[in-house]
Parts: sequence; structure tokens; C-alpha cells
Amino acid sequence: MTWGTELWDQFENLDKHTQWGIDFLERYAKFVKERVEIEQTYAKQLRNLVKKYCPKRSKDDEPRFTSCLSFYSILNELNDYAGQREVVAEEMGHKVYGELMRYSQDLKSERKHHLQEGRKAQQYLDQCWKQMDNSKKKFERECKEAEKSQISYDRLDNDINATKSEVEKAKSQLYLRTHSADESKNEYAAQLQNFNGEQWKHFNVAIPQIFKNLQDMDERRTVKLGETYRSFAEVERRVLPIISKCLEGMVTAAKAVDERKDSAIVVESFKSGFEPPGDFPFEDYSQNLSRTGSDNTISTPKNEGVVKQDPKHSISKAAKNKLWLFGKKPKGSLAPSLEDFSHLPPEQRRKRLQARIDELSKELQKEVDQRDALNKMKDVYEKNPQMGDPQSLQPKISETMCNMEKLRSEIHKNESWLSEVEGKVSSRGDRRPSADVNHHAPHGRESPEGSYTDAPSQEHRSPPHQPDPRQVHQPDEFDDEFDDDDPLPVIGHCKALYSFDGQNEGTLLMKEDEVLYVIEEDKGDGWTRARKQGGEEGYVPTSYLDITMEKNSKGAVTYI
Repeated sequence: MTWGTELWDQFENLDKHTQWGIDFLERYAKFVKERVEIEQTYAKQLRNLVKKYCPKRSKDDEPRFTSCLSFYSILNELNDYAGQREVVAEEMGHKVYGELMRYSQDLKSERKHHLQEGRKAQQYLDQCWKQMDNSKKKFERECKEAEKSQISYDRLDNDINATKSEVEKAKSQLYLRTHSADESKNEYAAQLQNFNGEQWKHFNVAIPQIFKNLQDMDERRTVKLGETYRSFAEVERRVLPIISKCLEGMVTAAKAVDERKDSAIVVESFKSGFEPPGDFPFEDYSQNLSRTGSDNTISTPKNEGVVKQDPKHSISKAAKNKLWLFGKKPKGSLAPSLEDFSHLPPEQRRKRLQARIDELSKELQKEVDQRDALNKMKDVYEKNPQMGDPQSLQPKISETMCNMEKLRSEIHKNESWLSEVEGKVSSRGDRRPSADVNHHAPHGRESPEGSYTDAPSQEHRSPPHQPDPRQVHQPDEFDDEFDDDDPLPVIGHCKALYSFDGQNEGTLLMKEDEVLYVIEEDKGDGWTRARKQGGEEGYVPTSYLDITMEKNSKGAVTYI
């Protein structure tokens, strides 16, 4: 069924229908455009949401809890999901909306061409009809004039009073009119035949062909709409596998949440390494009070559950120091340096120092690799002078060696701090009831973790007898001296010959070969007051030290 044969007389309706088809196509294109804008806005809002809840973080702020890691994994998956929405918008904009707009322009041009041809054919047929109609009207006029001439001639011919000239004139007029009527008849017949021929061509050839072209155009428009409908869905279908992977990633992240692991991380993050404070002793201030025999109050038996202490020593100061988990609170400018993390609890300090040692070790390895590479290049230059001057590499090698020495020094310093921290932790965990300070095992040496390792290459040295701190300094005096606002100046430095656990209050823990600052000389009681690099102060046995005083520049003064 074709439009050319069935709708031969519906040119105006076909004009309206084809225009409606193009309008509908453009309406669908507008729908796709708005869908693209929705997808773009949705993707942008998703990316902004991810950016809002996943800000830039420093290395120290990286989350470790499984719940946080899973949440950031979900944010990453959501960011990928937003990327797929952008892909949908891009594909729809290019393959659907853009294609529809280009096709709409082509349809408009084609429709305009076909309608112009139809109008030209109709105009030509109308022109033929006008020519035929004019010849018909002329033939009709000529016939009427000829009839009038015939009537006039017959009237004069039958009139006996008419002259011969009048009759001849009427006869001549009749002849002219009759001849004109015959010519008009012949012209009308020719125009009629021509019009009938053109009309047949118009309705059987020209118009069917034009309408067929319009029909093909409209059918192609319909097919194009169907293709774009399918493309509209295919664009979404192509990203479904990736979107499914994003959703699976979110589910996997949700399954990765481990409450026990998070609890363990909390312990690891905030564990101080301190032991809970012990019981405070009872301080009896009524020892010096005289009681009468008639006193009915129950007196406290002597030496039963009562610890006799110096009345001058207030428990408030000791309690204050014990309740503050990190030791004494720093006083203004006397706060210890943060370089050794001494402001942190032992466990946290140990982790930070270990992390710094690992980082410095990596930097040292890089410098070692660079030094080896420079030495290899130098050897190549020495063997092949034409490739370069070996001396030109010497400054860089020297600089690398200097960097290596600096890094080794930093590593050694941090390892000393780490050994100090681990020694404290070990002494708290494996504290012995004996007050003996000799922690050296036979033919061995105590490691930072508190274990014993063999050291056959080193000569075993037993520390000399240490003085009793109670004979010279009382713990009360130590605390009072450490509460001074102004720190004592450094008058020298010393090196520990042996390890000292510093369990007594007011003494200072030190490791073998550890370097300390001397802030007060031995006053004859066998104790020297020293300060660590972290700012911690206390008394250590003088016989355990190799002391070098600042005022003696000729050499070290060793107290043995």
C-alpha cells in the first residue's frame, strides 16, 4: 500500500503528517538531551559527594580501622559509578541526541525538496487547466457570436426590404464568425487533449513518485526512531557490568568490616605501656600523739599495716606524679624535646621511633644505592677516560657519603632512644624483686627487648658495687630537687660503662654505652646527677660512668 495511489488527493494532509513526524523526532531528541543533562548533573553531584567525604589526608591521618577503610573503598566505588554515569551521558549525547539532530536536519531538507516538487507539479497542472479553460471560454464566445451572425444574416436574407449590400455584409460577417468559432473549437480541443494528458501524468506518474518519496522518508524516520530507542537502552546496558562490579565492590567492602580487628587497633593506637598505679600506703600522723590509758579509741598497732614515712614528705606530691601517666607534666620551657617523642607514652613512643628508624633506613638504602652507582660510573670513567672525567663524580660521591653518615647518626640516635624505651617496658614487664642492678647474664649481654644474647667478642664486665641511695639521698630530696623551676646547667658529659635499672625513686635508668649529660658532680656519696638527651634527670652510680667534665679540656676524668 503506497501513498501515491491511495492518497493521490491528500497532498495537504501528507504535508502536515510529515511535519508532525519531524516535530516528534525533535521532541524525542529534546527528551534525550534532558536525560543527558540529568546524568551529567547526577555524576557531578556524586563526585562532589565523594570529594566532600574523602578529603585529602596526610600520611599520618590515613585510616586504619576496617570500618573506615571499607567506607573509603565504598567512596572509591561510588566515584567509579559516577564515572559510568558520565559515560552514559557522553554516549547518549553523541550516539543518540547528536545523531537525531543531524538526521532531523536531513529530513527537513529532504521534505522541503519533495514538497517543492509536488507544488511545482500542481502549479503546472493548474496552468494547463487554465489554458484549456481559456480556450474553452473563447470557443464558447466565438460560437455565441457566430450564432448571432447567423440570426442576423437569416433575418436580412428574408427581409424583402433589405438591400443587397446589407445581405452581403451580413453573410461576410457570418463567415468570419463561423471561421473564428471553428478555430476556437480546434484550439479548445487541442488544449483539452493536452490538459487530459498532463493530468494523467500528474496523478499517475508525478504525484505517486513524490508521495512515494515522502512515504520512504517517513518510514526511514520511523526506523531511525526505533534505532535510537534501542541505542538509548544499549548505552545503559553496556555500563551495567561495570556498575555491577562497583556494587560488588561495595558489598565486599562491607564484608571486610571486622569489629575485633578495629578493637585491636584501638588497643594498639592508645596503649601507653604503663602499669596501673599501686595502692597508696597509709600515712599515720598520730604517732607522736600521747594517748591516756582511759582513751577508748582503738589505736593502730605498731608495724601492722602501717608504713612509717617522713612527716615532712607529703604524699600529695608523689600521688600527683603517679597519677600523671606520662610522668611529671612539663613546666613551660622545661618541656622535653619532641624529637625523641618523649612526650608520648612508652608504647606509642616505641612505635613512632620504630617507624622513624624504618623510614631513615629506607633513605639510607637509597643513598647506598646511589653511592654504588656513582662508584661504578667512576670505575667506567677510569677505564675509559673518553667517556668522562672520574674526578667530576667525586663531589657527588662525597656528598652521598656525608648524607649516609648523617642518616647513620640519626638511625643510631633513634635506636638509642628505642633501646631506652624498650628497656623501660622490659623492666616493667619482668621486674625482679632483687635490688641488684647487675642484669648481665654470664657471657652475654641484655638486648633491648629484655632477652639475653651471646656476645663472645665482647669481654664481660661486671659492674662494681653500687652505693645505697638511702645512705646519702632520700627519695624525698630527689623529688624536691627535680621540682626546681630552673634546670641545672650542663657541666660535662659521661658514658655509661654498665647498665643501671634505676628502680629506686629519684634514680635514672641507663643503658650500657649510653651518653648522658652531667649536671651535678659526685658529692662524695657515690652518686652523680645526670640528664638524658630527652630531658629526663636522675642520679646514677659514679662508679658506673666514664665522665668528661667541660672544665677539664685535657682529657676525660674517669671515676672508677
